[in-house]
Amino acid sequence: MDKIRVLLVDDEADFRRPIAKRLARRDFEVHEAGSGEDALDYLASLSVDVVVLDVKMPGLNGIDTMARIKEQFEGIEVILLTGHSSTEDGVEGIKRGAFDYLTKPIALEHLAGKITQAADKLHREIEKQREANFRAKMEQQMIATERLASLGTLSTGIAHEIDNPLAIIKEASGYLRLVLGKDEMAGIPRRQELFNAVDKIESAVDRTRRITHQLLGFVRKQEQSFMETDLKALVDETVEFLGKQARQNDIEISVQAGAQGGIWSNPYEIRQVLVNLLTNAIHATPPGGCITVRTEDLDEGISLSVADTGSGIPKENLEKVFEPFYTTKAPGEGTGLGLYVSRGIIGRLGGKIRIDSRLGYGTKVLIELPRCQVFEDEIKDNENICYEILNKIKGEPES
Repeated sequence: MDKIRVLLVDDEADFRRPIAKRLARRDFEVHEAGSGEDALDYLASLSVDVVVLDVKMPGLNGIDTMARIKEQFEGIEVILLTGHSSTEDGVEGIKRGAFDYLTKPIALEHLAGKITQAADKLHREIEKQREANFRAKMEQQMIATERLASLGTLSTGIAHEIDNPLAIIKEASGYLRLVLGKDEMAGIPRRQELFNAVDKIESAVDRTRRITHQLLGFVRKQEQSFMETDLKALVDETVEFLGKQARQNDIEISVQAGAQGGIWSNPYEIRQVLVNLLTNAIHATPPGGCITVRTEDLDEGISLSVADTGSGIPKENLEKVFEPFYTTKAPGEGTGLGLYVSRGIIGRLGGKIRIDSRLGYGTKVLIELPRCQVFEDEIKDNENICYEILNKIKGEPES
């Protein structure tokens, strides 16, 4: 068991030092301070369980020092030392939060017992708080699990319902393409514009179908579709896609592409993550603000970051942002699933994601992705597969 850490505060060194030595021989970790001011300075850099504090001291007295300790430092118990003629101060100290008070001269065994009792009380309160925090976290996880189960059932139904009209739209666009391609249609006005419109319809159908498949990913694991991916082109495409929304909000999106070459990954899922992050950044950034998307080379991978000049995220909420259904947006403006889904995607791609934020200065989401992710069974089939893929991406000859 760790030693109980004690700060002994008394302006009389001849009284304080012998007590400190005798407590140390009883296996306490003892520190000394000669005044209330010194005690507060100690506590700013020293972790302590119990403060033993003389009431009558020049300058900042014991009662006022205890009040400062209670105000500035959590998780510290205070035992007051008073003279026989000033027990009223001890009683006043108890009313204001002291663990107990002892009258001078003190019996060392009595003092040691009180310190141990105070430390035991402190540790019990810490354990109770940990248990309460754990219970609250488990309750949140249970609620989130139930919601995700409901979402999974809903997603399956939605995906199948959407797939049916998508198939009809795809078939109709194919028929339009076939008709437009006939010789007798060669002379119709604006024929190429009609072909372009059909292309947009088919592209939108394919994208919507991928989204429905991603919805199904909530309830069943899907095979990854890895391919050579140009991250810069993916960023440019996504920024262009969301550019209109950013311009409407008077927000500038800056792209700084420092990374060279491509990666072997799933471009559809990376695009989904980018859309989530940029949409969040646009919502968080006030008019006149800026969003910066940056890519950089790493030793064995590539980094992708999205930084905004928004209001930032409070420190106490940073651990919650990846939880399902947690959102800071107004009701109806967000599901609270964007970052949760993004973390799952980046994990499946073999990468890492983290958030740095400072209240009033903005938020930065940083993603690290490997240039090539190879699973164990693939490695067994071909030990050089990752090396060959990397050479292909970089345009180098295979060795």
